[in-house]
Amino acid sequence: MIYLDNAATSWPKPEIVYQTMDRFLREKGGNPGHGSHSLAEAARQTVDETRMLTARFINAPGIERIVFTLNCTDSINMGLKGFLKPGDHVIISGMEHNAVIHPLSKLIWQGVKATRIPVSGTDGITRAEDIEKAITPMTRMILINHASNVNGLLQPVEEYGQVARRHNLIFMVDAAQSAGHVPIDVQAANIDLLAFSAHKGMLGPPGVGVLYIGPRVDLDTTREGGTGTFSESEDQPEVMPHRFESGTLNTSGIAGFGAGLKFIRETGLERIIAHENMLITMLKKELSKVPGVDLFYTIEESRQLPVLSFNINEHAPGEVGVILDQIFDIKVRTGLHCSPVAHKSLRTFPSGTVRVSPGFFNTVEDMEMTIEAIKKIAIS
Repeated sequence: MIYLDNAATSWPKPEIVYQTMDRFLREKGGNPGHGSHSLAEAARQTVDETRMLTARFINAPGIERIVFTLNCTDSINMGLKGFLKPGDHVIISGMEHNAVIHPLSKLIWQGVKATRIPVSGTDGITRAEDIEKAITPMTRMILINHASNVNGLLQPVEEYGQVARRHNLIFMVDAAQSAGHVPIDVQAANIDLLAFSAHKGMLGPPGVGVLYIGPRVDLDTTREGGTGTFSESEDQPEVMPHRFESGTLNTSGIAGFGAGLKFIRETGLERIIAHENMLITMLKKELSKVPGVDLFYTIEESRQLPVLSFNINEHAPGEVGVILDQIFDIKVRTGLHCSPVAHKSLRTFPSGTVRVSPGFFNTVEDMEMTIEAIKKIAIS
């Protein structure tokens, strides 16, 4: 079997992730912050360690600014709904995922205004000058998808962050598809809110998300409850990160996320990036030679993450996906990838594309077999 759907979730995970989660549940399975006994304390230490590793990974100014959530979608909902109010204006790109589009659609019904910036090229790039032109007196936030889950385009978020800071706006970044594939520095890029998950490029398990909340953001809560701290008060605590972490955390998942972070640190992010770049470059080069195969990617190599969409003439994306799965045992994703807005920008709506997304554990042989399989489909 060849697994090429790492843009949906990475697989397999590093062995240390499996081992850490199993050991945590067997030896440290208490509820962190909800008791003073040894198991609860062991769980708290694990959560705190992962919080520290996460803060270092994105260069956060303090570990308390790392909030653990259900997933990246949950993080985006918390950022949008905890900040925007009726009458506020937000600017987004033409490459956003439904994790942004759906909650924003509800906010628009409630009186929030939004401007979607059209992409400036065939690859989906959003120009900083177009964002700046869309700013109005009511604009409060710029929200950008750091990397497309459709064609792997990496947007220049550093440029957008400069625009946001010049106009005293909050800058939010959806890093679901970029975290673990490129370095992220929230301070250097002027990012105020950063959302991502553990289970994709971070090589951790599903069910854990991260929301970085910068010091410039006054974010309201979207849910309240027991935090294990300040229990004498009937009000939600103000102290970060407890203010945003109500109820029992996915502690085994957070432990696994921490293991994924350690694997990336010990392996070296540069090594991971180099390997993934080599695989995606190989796919682009060889598939571009196949008659009848249309590729959707960015021309700039430095802006191409390990995600590639394509279509084959006279074959529907779903048909290609079934053939790759059932005949060649190659796992890909087809359709709109929960990003119809991006597909409209790339002119691949409504049928979508076939998407291949190699990961660190894929090999050159995997790519060779995939290329040969696509060639056979194209000439059939």
